[in-house]
Amino acid sequence: MKRWLSWWDGRPALLALDVAVAAAVIVVSLTGGDPRDPHPALYVPAVVVSGLALLARRRWPFLVLLVAVACMPAGVTLLPLMVAQYSVAARHGVSVLTGVAVVVAGIAGNVLPVLRDPGSFTLVVVVLGTYVLGPVLAGLWMHQRAVLLGVLRERADEAERTRTLLADRAVFAERRRIAREMHDVVAHRVTAVALQAGALSLRAPDEPTGQAAETIRATSALALDELRGILRVLRDAPVGDAPAEDAGPGVLASLEDLVDGVAATGARVELSLPDPLPAVPDQVGRAVYRVVQESLTNAGKHAPHAAVDVRLAVTGDRLTVEVTNRLTPHGSTVPGSGYGLVGMRERVELAGGDLRTGPTGDGRFRVLARFPVGVRP
Repeated sequence: MKRWLSWWDGRPALLALDVAVAAAVIVVSLTGGDPRDPHPALYVPAVVVSGLALLARRRWPFLVLLVAVACMPAGVTLLPLMVAQYSVAARHGVSVLTGVAVVVAGIAGNVLPVLRDPGSFTLVVVVLGTYVLGPVLAGLWMHQRAVLLGVLRERADEAERTRTLLADRAVFAERRRIAREMHDVVAHRVTAVALQAGALSLRAPDEPTGQAAETIRATSALALDELRGILRVLRDAPVGDAPAEDAGPGVLASLEDLVDGVAATGARVELSLPDPLPAVPDQVGRAVYRVVQESLTNAGKHAPHAAVDVRLAVTGDRLTVEVTNRLTPHGSTVPGSGYGLVGMRERVELAGGDLRTGPTGDGRFRVLARFPVGVRP
């Protein structure tokens, strides 16, 4: 079916149009022709053949023209010939084949008698203009129109490609600018914190202070490593690249290290992971990690010293991440960016999940995220 529709550019409307044209030509020829002269027995078959041949006029227009000419001695009207001339000109434009079609139509059976014994010059002009030149000129106009539309489409596609290229360049330039700012500002500040914490750990007056300073130094070093990876992505990754979809529990397994690092600062965190860990796409694993990380950070800011419960569970084809903590009347003095929950929601939605955040009825704050997972053996 698709192969046949390819004759009509895959558009059923064009097929319906050609069927209607063929049917109309057959009906008009049967009612307007002369079946008595010169071959009455061949009249109806010739009309049907010349009409049905028009269904192939978009694929083989010149062959259809020859069929129409061959059927004319049986008394068929000029309609099939006119439609075939139009089709040849519309498909081939100004070409040798179109010129041959004009000559063939000019010497066809029903036109030649008029040219042999014309009643007047006006009649010759009318016959040639109506039955030969008219359809050809109409076909040439349609051919030029199709060529013009093709050129316009190519220009539009080229303009779209150019616009996309300029947009990608602008995005890449902005990413490099952001990377420079992050390196010059954030990396400098975090490096200063790591150096001061390291110096404090060496000159700590007591062991708890030294441990806290060492935790700050280790956390700052880890932040620098992650910042280095972000800067590499911003500066070097091509625009539009997506992370590879490597399935596995590796990112989820790193949640234990994340919780241990937070607990080393004195926070009370309880982690519950499914056994075994599900195999998830890398994008889902990273989203889960960032949800837990941001939730722990928010809990430390808004409910310091409150116990935090982190639970991961797999139900069917869904991975559920739930982080809850008790609400407290006073938060810490650490300022926030104001975009934590917004960024968390965007990351979850990009991974194909959904996120719900807010207080519960028992005086707790809950972050609940659900992700699709495909458990692989």
